[in-house]
Amino acid sequence: MKIKVGIVGGAGYTAGELIRILLHHEFAELGAIVSSSNAGNPVHQVHDDLVGDTELVFASELAGDEDVVFLCLGHGNSSAFLQKNALPATTHIIDLSNDFRLEADREFDEREFVYGLPELNKRRIQQAQHIANPGCFATAIQLALLPLAQANKLTEDVHVSAITGSTGAGQSLSETVHFSWRTNNVSIYKPFTHQHLGEIGESLAQLQPQLDGDIHFVPYRGNFSRGIFASVYTPSDLTQDEARQLYKDFYADAPFTTVSDKEIHLKQVVNTNKCLLHVQKFGKQLLITSAIDNLVKGASGQAVQNMNLIFGLPETTGLHLKAGLL
Repeated sequence: MKIKVGIVGGAGYTAGELIRILLHHEFAELGAIVSSSNAGNPVHQVHDDLVGDTELVFASELAGDEDVVFLCLGHGNSSAFLQKNALPATTHIIDLSNDFRLEADREFDEREFVYGLPELNKRRIQQAQHIANPGCFATAIQLALLPLAQANKLTEDVHVSAITGSTGAGQSLSETVHFSWRTNNVSIYKPFTHQHLGEIGESLAQLQPQLDGDIHFVPYRGNFSRGIFASVYTPSDLTQDEARQLYKDFYADAPFTTVSDKEIHLKQVVNTNKCLLHVQKFGKQLLITSAIDNLVKGASGQAVQNMNLIFGLPETTGLHLKAGLL
């Protein structure tokens, strides 16, 4: 039996990724792809890599019989959509905005959202009605730190530098996403104040309630289109071998998160739902590098992973995606 899927906010980057993944998902049936500004137009006119793959057209509203609806709306717009549109109580919602990620926001209009990081909340996701999909930076950074939190080893300040591709800013035009500004250029933004810090802190506290130290996060804009590469370091009394084993044990049952014995790079994960981690020790500092695709494991791929868990499917279903190194 097919899972009937609807998408709201169908013209954006995350929706495009969802469509690409779900067209090849053996248990998913794509229905209404809602975009008010594109209603009636072929989906491949906006997502032109889908030419020849689908003849679906954008809809002006959901059909109403969906098993699951993905909300690919801008931050702040998902809650407004749910206030204006009465979805059936049986319809699962997977929200890709930041509207419901924080604990204080997870109960909304008689709905309860579960934070959808499978490596942290797999059992809760399997029983959930609605999911708040994690942020892209938050995913990369949490996966770099969760094993330390579970072992109560976050005992001092954590420093994070992470660079993201231009698609992390979404499809709307702004000065910093123009090719002439972005190419051959690197810059920081929202240093120490990025909105993903809240969800990172809450997830770590779930495993280690008494966190000693702060997280100092400096995000960078990169001159590439997709991917996140994070360098995370903190003092630790673990040896390098002990730390690597700690990470491998923690992620032993996580099909998309792999601890590499070799140094990692971004091309290994682009266009996949993987997170690659590498652990090194330099003096007192434990360095964890983390790489994901911001649009896949950092957004749409993880959303499909959550859908799989909700509907009792293997979480890898439809997500056997391959990176291209060249």
